[in-house]
Amino acid sequence: MAEITAALVKELREVSGAGMMDCKKALSENGGNLEEAVDWLRKKGLAAAAKKAGRVAAEGLVAVVSGDKKGVLVEVNSETDFVARNDQFQGFVSSVAQQALGAGDIEALKNAKLPDGQTVAEKLTHLVATIGENMNLRRMATVAVKDGVVATYMHNATVPNMGKIGVLVGLESAGDKAKLAALGKQIAMHVAAANPSSLDIKSVSQAELDRERAVLSEQARASGKPEEIIAKMVEGRLRKYYEDVVLLEQLYVIDGESRVKQVVEKAAKEIGAPVTITGFARMALGEGIAKEQQDAA
Repeated sequence: MAEITAALVKELREVSGAGMMDCKKALSENGGNLEEAVDWLRKKGLAAAAKKAGRVAAEGLVAVVSGDKKGVLVEVNSETDFVARNDQFQGFVSSVAQQALGAGDIEALKNAKLPDGQTVAEKLTHLVATIGENMNLRRMATVAVKDGVVATYMHNATVPNMGKIGVLVGLESAGDKAKLAALGKQIAMHVAAANPSSLDIKSVSQAELDRERAVLSEQARASGKPEEIIAKMVEGRLRKYYEDVVLLEQLYVIDGESRVKQVVEKAAKEIGAPVTITGFARMALGEGIAKEQQDAA
């Protein structure tokens, strides 16, 4: 069983919003597993919502670049924000993003040749030695369309096309491409703010759905109602869950009234042809990287 440290209890408190003693008991009951402890607290009605146990910790930059019917996001990490503001580092990230347009995956990107003849991996090693700080080409994401546009958005850009939250949205349509691009930019802004995890209901992970259904069922049973009523309660709460995590079901942040799917249907009339969101990618700097705990002593 994992040791129940004060740092682990603190992290669970931040993730769940539950009290310290409840968090200690949840971790003890679940062998120190953070996600299972979150579910345990929710089943007991002690946590307000399911939150991922990943916190933004790393520094660096996310870069976005678009080409012909294709867009790419890349994340390059550094130890400090000071390096992220370094012109040399920013130039490297920009070059990597351009190379990513022609790379199939992260390994291919690391082996891609830069204009100076070095591979991306070799250049990164050189930068680490020159700047004196550890750096890492962590990941990339690609969205492409056959007939349409890939809209891009960088939230709070440090420099053009580089910052901390980048978004790609792919829209297929035979209609007016300029109007399609304008719609895509707005939806990309929505994705940056609302952080959906799935495009539509059918693409929600079965594991995530099973986990949510189990939590909701336990919560409903606590009401003491009959099983047939509980089943209806769970289905109703699942609809709310979809509205939280599914892009097309989310309330559009731009107007605060419509669902995203309704916005797309309405825009299709002005664009002159049916519009389909075929995919999206959202990349926030350092998400999922455990933050190193500093001991003040």
